[in-house]
Amino acid sequence: MSDTSLKEHWNRAWTTQDDTKVSWFQEKPEPSLSLVSRYATDRTAAIVDIGGGASRLVDALLDLGFSDLTVLDLAGSSLKIARQRLGERADTVTWIESDVLKSEPERRFDIWHDRATFHFLTDLADQQRYRYLLDRGLKPGGILILGTFAPDGPEKCSGLPVCRHDSATISHVLGDGYELVETLGNDHLTPAGRTQHFSYSVFRRSR
Repeated sequence: MSDTSLKEHWNRAWTTQDDTKVSWFQEKPEPSLSLVSRYATDRTAAIVDIGGGASRLVDALLDLGFSDLTVLDLAGSSLKIARQRLGERADTVTWIESDVLKSEPERRFDIWHDRATFHFLTDLADQQRYRYLLDRGLKPGGILILGTFAPDGPEKCSGLPVCRHDSATISHVLGDGYELVETLGNDHLTPAGRTQHFSYSVFRRSR
């Protein structure tokens, strides 16, 4: 799928249905919220949510007092939903409408969180590009939190193929320089009542 088609696909996904009805919706963004809160050094930690879209994670982090938040998503329609929901608080967040693979980080973050993007990278070259950008966007000593479909999770999402992962396959992509510090499974119940198996892996950038 071309870059233009992919952008159109995700904008259509957000504009043709209620954002609380999409399969990836979470009223309470767990375990992401607990993991970010646990590994953030303090409330001024620089945090980016890759593919964050209209996720409630940014709301929950603001509620906890985090002050340096960035949300990146390909679909401007999803970011618009989040900004409208947050009202005046949206002005305290940095919003980036971009494909993560096309977005050169302009700064480095303490925490890089991704529950939505990495498992759509089915091509090895795209995974390696992601790793390259991660190196540019995550501080040495920083924390990477990746939530992906588990090996027994769905094979497609929103009609697109995905690459299912566990900590071992992610470690293989990341290679040297990233130390696995925690892994856990998570069963996500979709608004339609289906269970999707996720795997969360937490890495510390060691150099």
